[in-house]
Amino acid sequence: MRLFPALLLLLTATTAHAQWDLEDPPTTADLRGVYNVGGGTVWASGTHGTVVRSEDGGYLCQACAVPPGAENLDFRGIQAFDENTAIVMSSGKGDLSRLYKTTDGCHTWKFLFANPDKNGFWDAVNFYSGRTINPDPNRKNGMLVGDPINGVFAIFVTSDSGETWKRWGDDQTTRPSKAHEGEALFAASNSSIVSPGINEQYCFVTGGKGGSRLLFEQGHSPFDLSSWSAFSDIPIPILSGESAGAFSIGRREESDGHSGRFVIVGGDYSKPAIGASAMAYQPAILRRVVVTPSQTPPHGYRSAVAYDPNHKLWITVGPNGTDISTDDGKNWRALKPLKDQAPDTDQHWNALSLPFVVGPKGRIGKLNVNALAPPTK
Repeated sequence: MRLFPALLLLLTATTAHAQWDLEDPPTTADLRGVYNVGGGTVWASGTHGTVVRSEDGGYLCQACAVPPGAENLDFRGIQAFDENTAIVMSSGKGDLSRLYKTTDGCHTWKFLFANPDKNGFWDAVNFYSGRTINPDPNRKNGMLVGDPINGVFAIFVTSDSGETWKRWGDDQTTRPSKAHEGEALFAASNSSIVSPGINEQYCFVTGGKGGSRLLFEQGHSPFDLSSWSAFSDIPIPILSGESAGAFSIGRREESDGHSGRFVIVGGDYSKPAIGASAMAYQPAILRRVVVTPSQTPPHGYRSAVAYDPNHKLWITVGPNGTDISTDDGKNWRALKPLKDQAPDTDQHWNALSLPFVVGPKGRIGKLNVNALAPPTK
């Protein structure tokens, strides 16, 4: 879904002191995507064909070579495999949505794939990383989701680390996923899709005038003798509208290594003071997916959410602030800067890949190791 200039609003309430350490901006481009590989390597992407990379934990971020012909592209998503290999996705109408790949630390780029739908718009790309107890270091399998074309979500899949792609629903093994009228995805942070998701497969969240839904991949019914995969869906009980709905979904892995808890955030980007959040999980006994709204939503529209296993809490960010939850998204409390930090340290953020966060004009932050302090009165 086509996005917007960032709208900013400062909230006055403070409930905790915790924040991001700002890094020197390596670019003036607006950063939309970020991916922390680990081991000190982090990648980020944004407007004007911008990709930046760091190998020292974000202290020094260097601009990469711009992919050929990508000078005017908006790289909303990035997926990195290691310190040398990454795939970037641009969002735009028709063939302005493209994929490029580097295998030499972003010195050179290979064009992979352009949107074949002239009225299409790509929103998010994700590669399956597996579970902690069964990781997939090669990450061969990936999925890309775009806005609906002729009433069907544009979904493309790869099984060779992005080298080739095929459309979901074009063969007998997959079935198209129908969209509601006015429904789409938001290309805010490349986090409207997650894997492993429900049933340990891909799942994504939507919004717009057609309502917000959680769509999750699953195999056929045991009563159906054919072999195919499709997307089931369940409504997300949060506000919806042309500029409102679910923007991001994050995953918390259960202690047994299975994906069991998900948190969804969003709101209305045209009214950044309005936030929304919901929780999704799949009880072991019922096996059906349950989605419930938060009791205390984030303090404004939020474009990205992620789980921090080190501190056992969720973090969500947006144009006007940062919030955390220690009860799987049921209740959120705002985080505010420390006394020696800039008053807007909590604000102007687009995307998360903990401990990193990125935003407009090359803004990059890293979670302060002493940030997540208990609330203060």
